Amino acid sequence: MIDYVAQTGSTNADLVARLSGGEYLPEGYWLVADRQIAGKGRLGRSWSDGGGNFMGSSLIQRGPGDPPPASLALVAGLAVHEAIEGVFESGDSVACARPILKWPNDVLLDGGKLAGILLEMVGNAVVVGIGVNIVAAPSLEGRKVVSLADYGLSICRDSFAERLADCLDAEISRWRLGGLAPIMRRWQTAAHSEGTALTVHPPGEAPLNGSFGGLTADGNLLLRLADGAQRVIHAGDVFLKD
Repeated sequence: MIDYVAQTGSTNADLVARLSGGEYLPEGYWLVADRQIAGKGRLGRSWSDGGGNFMGSSLIQRGPGDPPPASLALVAGLAVHEAIEGVFESGDSVACARPILKWPNDVLLDGGKLAGILLEMVGNAVVVGIGVNIVAAPSLEGRKVVSLADYGLSICRDSFAERLADCLDAEISRWRLGGLAPIMRRWQTAAHSEGTALTVHPPGEAPLNGSFGGLTADGNLLLRLADGAQRVIHAGDVFLKD
């Protein structure tokens, strides 16, 4: 079920408030906004407005036997990547590269951010907020941001919403039935290659330079440092180095 609204502050905040207030929302419910005037991304960054872009949130109801909820960051990233790949396959892009995943779930194209995801936990539910630049890229200081339209691709926002809802449903089913190992293999296939140079900004620490060493068994980032040591990254900003 997809509910469309003309304008809201934040689709994530709306679902969090409804769940916190005791309302039951079924898994697979979506709230999608034409405009979002107080949206936010990871680490509190704003991610707002963007008429014609996709701005929406859904939720996953955690159940007994489900894999760890933190792994849903990878699941959501795969779903968004799959939905965007479908646009590339059905259109005539002028991009020299295909979209790739960057840990944990940003989708990049030619080094620019094309989509981002924010997960928030409310009781047994995980709210998944997703922003995809379909027609225009917002301005983010110090970051390259791109849209599908920049590369000659177009898709109706509502059609993309339906495609994305189907992709997320499929990925959640795989997550529950197959566990983490196949999810992580598929995530790494869709991501930049092992050995890619990275700069990581862990919360409250100085930046770390190294290279992508893959994922841990529970989906955290492995950063290979210059001295050969490996650092497990549980949270932080990750940048691909030029």
